[in-house]
Amino acid sequence: MSAEDPKVGFVSLGCPKALVDSERILTQLRTEGYEISSTYDGADLVVVNTCGFIDSAKAESLQAIQEALEENGKVIVTGCMGADESEIREIHPDVLSVSGPQQYEQVVGAVHEYLPPKKDHDPFVDLVPPQGIKLTPRHYSYLKISEGCNHRCTFCIIPSLRGDLDSRPVGNVMDEAQRLVDAGVKELLVVSQDTSAYGVDLKYKLGFWQGRPMKTRLKELCQALGELGVWVRLHYVYPYPSVDDIIPLMAEGLVVPYLDVPLQHAHPEVLKMMKRPGAIDKTLERINKWREICPDIVIRSTFIVGFPGETEEHFEYLLDFLRKARLDRVGCFTYSPVDGAPANDLPGAVPEEVKEERLARFMEVQAQISAEKLQEKIGKEMDVIIDLVGADGSIGRTKGDAPEIDGEVHLLDQTDFQPGDVVRVRITDADEHDLWAETID
Repeated sequence: MSAEDPKVGFVSLGCPKALVDSERILTQLRTEGYEISSTYDGADLVVVNTCGFIDSAKAESLQAIQEALEENGKVIVTGCMGADESEIREIHPDVLSVSGPQQYEQVVGAVHEYLPPKKDHDPFVDLVPPQGIKLTPRHYSYLKISEGCNHRCTFCIIPSLRGDLDSRPVGNVMDEAQRLVDAGVKELLVVSQDTSAYGVDLKYKLGFWQGRPMKTRLKELCQALGELGVWVRLHYVYPYPSVDDIIPLMAEGLVVPYLDVPLQHAHPEVLKMMKRPGAIDKTLERINKWREICPDIVIRSTFIVGFPGETEEHFEYLLDFLRKARLDRVGCFTYSPVDGAPANDLPGAVPEEVKEERLARFMEVQAQISAEKLQEKIGKEMDVIIDLVGADGSIGRTKGDAPEIDGEVHLLDQTDFQPGDVVRVRITDADEHDLWAETID
């Protein structure tokens, strides 16, 4: 490509689902001959893909827009926060364009308007790889299987931003997965707002992939993905009864034994106020059953403390659930009153100092559980996928660790690897978060 090609800078914020949106936009721009700049100075304009889930994410998005304006001056805004254009323009009136999530055509159209593509662009010369432009390392990739959500959790505004559940055709999902694997991806991270609901909106419609009939349903999708010979990891899975059908696939090795299940709370009264499934006893029974079928399963979850109406009794109930469930990986957040969330109108707002105190107590309990569970891994043999190789050793992850959010495995003085290699190791040490290991000859 010549130095005259138009150059676009890109800032991607928020969750993996937003990252996939960014990859789609970048792939389209690259297909049309735009060069992607890694610096503000080298870009003719900058696209900022925002997050609007909680107040801290909004603040980060607004700061990113301000930085892009100061460093470059020509800024296009998209993403979840862009769903309310007035909120953006009230603070940053000089942005060129604002669009909401999944509005790929509007983003590309705005780029065309303010930075026209080269008229002599030859797509047969400036080839884009079949898997598209990826923002993750080469050896793993997010695979988004649906948009939107049918739930109406009172703390969440995602349905108002991204709409109701909209499952992708199963053949399209499998085609993308195959392209990624062919390009060298060794780990597929399946994401959506509600992964376990995949296909519900299509009534599990029968689709086809490479002439093979397949239902648009999570079990069939997992079976097919597992046959591609790479790690398949599931994120954002509600504890529906249908998830029970996935656990045997983990025991068989088709899917890595890992579930990201956002439970949010444990007390039935709080879950009712959240409009979440409230049968926590059944959830605990289900978790125990999963462990019977697949003893190696690792369960990650997220929780909210300080939700409006949460009492000390409710919170102690949550801590008791933690001690019983002994989840492997847990994240916790204090309730954030996002604009437009129905929970903001509930009585019993919890003071900020109480929220923070509960968060600290929660994490103290969970840190002890996590440390104990990691200590139990010492002496065990397991597979590790390598993420980083440096002068002093390598860093990887077990099948029980997702990139960026979970723990790492440190292989000191082991440098004869490449990112994406899967190696067999023996665990030698552990702390609250990470493991240390040595390779097995």
